[in-house]
Amino acid sequence: MGGGRDYICDLLPNIHRGLQLPPEVSEAYHVVGDYLYYHYGCDGFDDRGWGCGYRTLMTLCSWIRGQLRKSQATSISLPPVPSHHRIQEILVEIGDKEKDFLNSKQWIGSVEVCHILDTVYDVPCKIIHINSGKELYENINSLVDHFKIRGSPVMMGGSTDVSSKGIMGVCKSATQTYLLVVDPHFWGEATNAALLQASEWAKWQPLSDFNESSFYNVCLPQCTAIELINK
Repeated sequence: MGGGRDYICDLLPNIHRGLQLPPEVSEAYHVVGDYLYYHYGCDGFDDRGWGCGYRTLMTLCSWIRGQLRKSQATSISLPPVPSHHRIQEILVEIGDKEKDFLNSKQWIGSVEVCHILDTVYDVPCKIIHINSGKELYENINSLVDHFKIRGSPVMMGGSTDVSSKGIMGVCKSATQTYLLVVDPHFWGEATNAALLQASEWAKWQPLSDFNESSFYNVCLPQCTAIELINK
């Protein structure tokens, strides 16, 4: 595992765009700006079964880098999107993990994502802890506010539901609320966003589909596109 890769232009950007809204939804709140879709094996490294949190983190890193690169004042070299190994190194260096974490296949979650974004890009994060899938409804306004005010992508991880998810938006109808999920578990060559959407690697997932017995931690980067550009 290498130290990291610079901005990767051959990954698909913004795979949620063009996705049809659920029935009876007139308004949605989305990520502002561009991200790249990181998924299992997208860089030739096979991380199936354990790397979904790393891939969602990489997607968030790509968004931060994309915003920074828009700034004409940004002349310094930006830190690359970190590799699995570099992520593990950083977590050991800052004391979050023991040395045996290096070169392991241990998962990471929302808390580790917060540590990496703060350490690598100086972007602080907020964690929302949700005790069960049933309580997602009680926290939906916080997510709406996040996308309206900040517009940065969100990482979501759970306990019983251990699959990491990128959350790129939220919308409501009269009877249902949905999260816009970008799923990093795709394995293969991602060449067409429409095909990924048809296979539900990017989808509007109703809150009723989330696991009621799982807690969820949601990592919300506390920055806006404008704040990053003006850094």
